Parts: sequence; structure tokens; C-alpha cells
Amino acid sequence: MLVIPIKEGENIDRALKRYKRKFDRTGTMRQLRGRQQFTKPSVERRAEIQKAQYIQGLRDQEEI
Repeated sequence: MLVIPIKEGENIDRALKRYKRKFDRTGTMRQLRGRQQFTKPSVERRAEIQKAQYIQGLRDQEEI
């Protein structure tokens, strides 16, 4: 559970913005979306390797 201490005289909009930012950083929504359907470990590994290859390719292009 997220707790956002509200300071004396603080605007509620500002506190709400702090809450939303903190909520995004926890990654709760990404985790829930990821759990909506099961993906096999081999598929997850393959996607992770493909992502690493893509990023490495971008870095290699940047060096040239």
C-alpha cells in the first residue's frame, strides 16, 4: 500500500501527482498486465535475448 504524507497547506493536486508518480515507479500496472496471460519461460528468454541483440545493434551503430 502506498502512503503519501501530505504536508500542511499542500495542494491536493500536487499530492495526487506525487501519488501517481510513486505508483508508476512501483510497476504495479506492468506487473498486472504481465500476469493476464501465461508466457512460457522459453518465450520470455527468447524475447529477452532479442531485446538485448536489438540494443547491442543500436550501440554498435552509434559507435560507427
